[in-house]
Amino acid sequence: MLSRTALRALRVRPVPRRAPLASTSQWIRSYADTKRPGQDRTWKPTDPIKFDENNKSTPNPVHPGEQPEFDAAAAPTSSPGPGVSEAATPDAQREFRTDQAEFDGPQAAEQNTDPTTESPQQPQKPLPDLRHGIPSTFGEEFGAAETKGSAQSHEHDPNNITEDPTREPQPGGSGGRESGELPKSAYETSTDRRRNRLANYSYLATLGFGLLSAIYLGRDWETEEEARAHPDVPTGWGLGAIYNRARARLSSQMGYYTEPTFPKLLPDMDPATRPPMTLVLSLEDLLVHSEWSTKNGWRTAKRPGVDYFLRYLSQYYELVIFTSVRSMDADPIIRKLDPFRIVMWPLFREATRYEKGEYIKDLSCLNRDLSKTIIIDTNPAHVKLQPENAIVLPKWKGQKDDKSLVALIPFLEYIAMMGTGDVRSAIKSFEGKDIPIEFAQREAKAREAFNRELEAEKAKKPKHSAGGMLMGALGLKTQRPTYPDGSSVAEGFEQGKMISDQIRERGQKAYEAMDKEIRENGERILKEMEAEEKKFMEEQMKNMKGGMFSFLGVNSPQEKN
Repeated sequence: MLSRTALRALRVRPVPRRAPLASTSQWIRSYADTKRPGQDRTWKPTDPIKFDENNKSTPNPVHPGEQPEFDAAAAPTSSPGPGVSEAATPDAQREFRTDQAEFDGPQAAEQNTDPTTESPQQPQKPLPDLRHGIPSTFGEEFGAAETKGSAQSHEHDPNNITEDPTREPQPGGSGGRESGELPKSAYETSTDRRRNRLANYSYLATLGFGLLSAIYLGRDWETEEEARAHPDVPTGWGLGAIYNRARARLSSQMGYYTEPTFPKLLPDMDPATRPPMTLVLSLEDLLVHSEWSTKNGWRTAKRPGVDYFLRYLSQYYELVIFTSVRSMDADPIIRKLDPFRIVMWPLFREATRYEKGEYIKDLSCLNRDLSKTIIIDTNPAHVKLQPENAIVLPKWKGQKDDKSLVALIPFLEYIAMMGTGDVRSAIKSFEGKDIPIEFAQREAKAREAFNRELEAEKAKKPKHSAGGMLMGALGLKTQRPTYPDGSSVAEGFEQGKMISDQIRERGQKAYEAMDKEIRENGERILKEMEAEEKKFMEEQMKNMKGGMFSFLGVNSPQEKN
């Protein structure tokens, strides 16, 4: 049984009926029309196409040798299409209408071939370079409009239907956000309005928060300590009082970053156990000099005579190194510079006062008597709060033959041992002068006067007095002021030594004893100091762990053991 598809394929389809073809007699060209006598329709060759020979600029586009379809001896034009007889369309080739556009031009041959009648060909602009993106056409679209608008600004704009010259649109086009007929708000989207509303709410919230903060900071003093700390700012709810209290509290908050770390930078000490005077020394460009190079990086040099300067003056002064460098950078340098802890107290940038971009060393925060305090620095801005206590030296740039620091020892030694009441008056007497040179000149003059007086005393005093002979016979000696080592001041005078000379000899002996101890037992001292520091760190870590476990309510491992 065949399928339905096979039956449909085997089904015989009828042949469609077509229109009858025209008889062949309709396609035979007749060379003579017997119905119209006198008209000969016999084909004759037409005249060849002629061009104006005077117009040499336009070449003849027709070449009969190359294009046979334009040959004069060629066959006649093709007959009408199939299905159309020549008899059915008589004179069809001569029918035309004069109102067609192609016949509007010049009629004469000279005018038809005149090149001036043809529209000039516009030069083609270079194509844009699209390798770096599509270029902008804003300038060509709007620049020409602005130029045209400015040239015709005196004319009335047809878009202005109000006939009001004051409402003429601006050059460059009508409408828009800036000069259109609609307000600027008409061009805002709902997102813009929502964003603007949120911004206004934020401004109001910020203003309200600022007012509340100002009122809170301007409240009355809560404790008596605050009132005593600001005696010039009274209590009350006046606008001036609120403003002054808020400003005082805000300044105290900012003081955390600009004021020294502690109001007392040095601890309290018993005057009987510490030297009577304090000498504050800068670190950078006074004791050491640091420089950087591409070859070696950072290098730090120690000034010549620093060890002798520190060890010698440590018997007269409480030495303090006060630097404006951060502790993390300066502490390693101080440890190498003074491994035996000759300097009692190091102070870093955290102890300075910051004002107008400068770090200032405020001596009033040292917790020491300023009449007994001297500071040596290389920057006048660091000591501008107490310039009467300062000795400012030129910066040391790493010269190996420098002796200016060691040259200050006689002056500083003299002030410490002679018990000067106020060091500020002594420093002021050397203002504007080189202290080592001026002190040496004054000491030389004092020595000359001392020698003259000593010679006069020797001339007046007899070699042997009766009282002295009697005391010697009884085995007694006259009481004379002596030093702790047993030497007498009078004996020094008899030897031609002034007080300063005798003090210097004693100081030199003390320095030699210290230097000998360091050379002989220096390694042992360093090991003992390292062990003490390690033990101290272990105790600190133990206390920290114990506090952490106690906070969690658990016994520390040390307590369990």
